[in-house]
Amino acid sequence: MSEKWYYVEAGERKGPVEYAFVQDLISQKSLGEEDYVWKKGFDNWVQLKNVSDFELPSEERTQMIDASILDEGAESLRALAGSEKSVFIKIGADRGAQEVEYGPYSIDILKKLFDENRINAKTLVFVKGMNDWSILADFEDFTDIFHDEPPVIEDIDRRASQRKPFVARMYIQNNKDVFVGICRDISIGGMQVLVDNFPGKENEKISINVHPDNTDYHFVASGKIVRLLEGGQGFSFRFINLSTESVSAINKYLDDV
Repeated sequence: MSEKWYYVEAGERKGPVEYAFVQDLISQKSLGEEDYVWKKGFDNWVQLKNVSDFELPSEERTQMIDASILDEGAESLRALAGSEKSVFIKIGADRGAQEVEYGPYSIDILKKLFDENRINAKTLVFVKGMNDWSILADFEDFTDIFHDEPPVIEDIDRRASQRKPFVARMYIQNNKDVFVGICRDISIGGMQVLVDNFPGKENEKISINVHPDNTDYHFVASGKIVRLLEGGQGFSFRFINLSTESVSAINKYLDDV
């Protein structure tokens, strides 16, 4: 296989390397089924247990995720979100104003926001497991959850959902725990990250892998948590010693948006 691969080790993205190099790391148990890899063509980083290209030790081999199951699950908001606070929303596009992301919220909180007219059927939502934002009314269980008939969605409203979320995977120091959040207000100095149940503390140093809507913008950064957001919904993060590659990716993202 001639593809170039990237992998995450101790919270750092490494690569590009050949297929055989990654397979050797797996054989030596330097990488396990919970570790992440990426190559051109992937929408995002994928755990090794869900990549068919590599041979994992027999004791670690788990059943592969069927893409068709993911597609079916994406049609049901309840199936994706479960009972946790895992739904991010983006308002502004549904009312002709500047787009702002909020969350994560539970289904119950979404219902309350809907009843209070703070969100509507055209509000964009994102849940871990989805590839990009989706219009709330497009979920098959919309009527069951919100007790309202979904409206007709015009093409102009659908075009607003074509921009994929600015997703970050966060590794606490050398820990293998991975947290997925949505980034906003990004600059060369830092950004805010919306994420639930992140055990970080102010002044703690962490590593972040960022995956926006285009892999041209992907970057890895280390930095410090400078403020925890109200309600445990995330934190403000200041970059420390950004690499030239990361600065270039951020500047390109800011120029393009």
